[in-house]
Amino acid sequence: MTLRFGTDGVRGLANAELTPELVLALGRAAARFLGGGTFLVGRDTRLSGPMLQAALTAGLTAEGCDVRDLGVLPTPAVAARSVQLGLPAAMISASHNPYPDNGVKLFASGGRKLSDEVERGVQAELDRLLTSGPAAEPKVGAEIGGMQADADAGEAYVAQLVQALEGRRLDGMRIVVDCSHGAASGVAGAAFRAVGAEVSVIHAAPNGTNINHGCGSNHPELLQEAVRGADGTHLGLALDGDADRVVAVAPDGTVVDGDHIIALCAVDLHERGKLSGDAVVVTVMTNLGFRLGMARRGIDVVETKVGDRYVLEALEDQHLSLGGEQSGHVIFRELATTGDGLLTGLLLADLLHRSGRALQDLAAEVMTRLPQVLRNVVVTDRAGLQDAAAVWAEVAAVEAELGDSGRVLLRPSGTENLVRVMAEAPTEAAAARAVARVEAAVEAALGRSGQGSSPYT
Repeated sequence: MTLRFGTDGVRGLANAELTPELVLALGRAAARFLGGGTFLVGRDTRLSGPMLQAALTAGLTAEGCDVRDLGVLPTPAVAARSVQLGLPAAMISASHNPYPDNGVKLFASGGRKLSDEVERGVQAELDRLLTSGPAAEPKVGAEIGGMQADADAGEAYVAQLVQALEGRRLDGMRIVVDCSHGAASGVAGAAFRAVGAEVSVIHAAPNGTNINHGCGSNHPELLQEAVRGADGTHLGLALDGDADRVVAVAPDGTVVDGDHIIALCAVDLHERGKLSGDAVVVTVMTNLGFRLGMARRGIDVVETKVGDRYVLEALEDQHLSLGGEQSGHVIFRELATTGDGLLTGLLLADLLHRSGRALQDLAAEVMTRLPQVLRNVVVTDRAGLQDAAAVWAEVAAVEAELGDSGRVLLRPSGTENLVRVMAEAPTEAAAARAVARVEAAVEAALGRSGQGSSPYT
């Protein structure tokens, strides 16, 4: 078995798919390919975190790298420390996945996720190590790397978050933060209190097995109850396990996802003359309602494939300032190198504080979400989609009928023989009909006998 990089590092069932032996080899490969004398390593709160962090550290130090242990910290805090110290870094986390899963995210020196080219280089070195084993001449004695704790990383991250408000404060704001029993449990409250907010932190008692369980950005229901049940609360924020994404909850309980948050921030920056290029970067999964809302305000939309690293690449290539994903990964390029749930939450709270208005009202004004239906279609060979002329003819016919009021998106899975079919339309029924037509065309051209499709969320 080997590890394969996906859209956000490597990930799998800890101690089964993601074994200590594989992670040790990944540590060796990262040390050899990324270089550098010192690596930063952080983790979230999963039970398997210390085990896999030890394995990664063993691989790095076996290749002569020193390791600075950041302990439990959000992914964006690890990336921020990488920027501050100019060192490569790794985060042990499976983000929003349930606790039995875990993963490894790698950052190049300066806090950037690895490019496709660099990732392929690490993958090739990892495959070579798993096939041939380590070098015949191991490092010994003083050549072996060491490890020390970095006790200041959390405090430095909070200070950086505070600086993002440029001296503004949130006095008088009441905020509830759901930490998903994850990596932000120890720093979220401090960040908001440092700028004067009255903050209530929930789901911040990690025990190794409760990360993301019934809470956080994937399950904001309990946060909705907490916000509605607390008179005078202005904002609820639900983080995921490693705190690189966030969804918001308005005082009336409305859930405000990444599309709406990006739209709100884009309009705010645009009106203040701070939106570089008067453009925002989003992925192909971003709702059509977002694009229509931005067009009404004269803001251009740049589109990338799914993955926040592709959003960051577009931001940097075009010197833009804001981008993100529907899931709640939001990147403020001048302030961070990755999605940052706490930074996004602070800036959203600042926006609300300056406006003096309720989140549900602002969100309703900035964009109207179109109904979106998504399905997985099981296929024999997902690579055949590109040349399936009958499928693309049906897509063109459906889109012609929808006109400017809807769209269809097809994309093959990156890891499975599945084709993702999505449609947006003015009504749920119209979107479902569009998906059904394209789904039937995909099944006829590429479908696997005896297999159907399944909902995709």
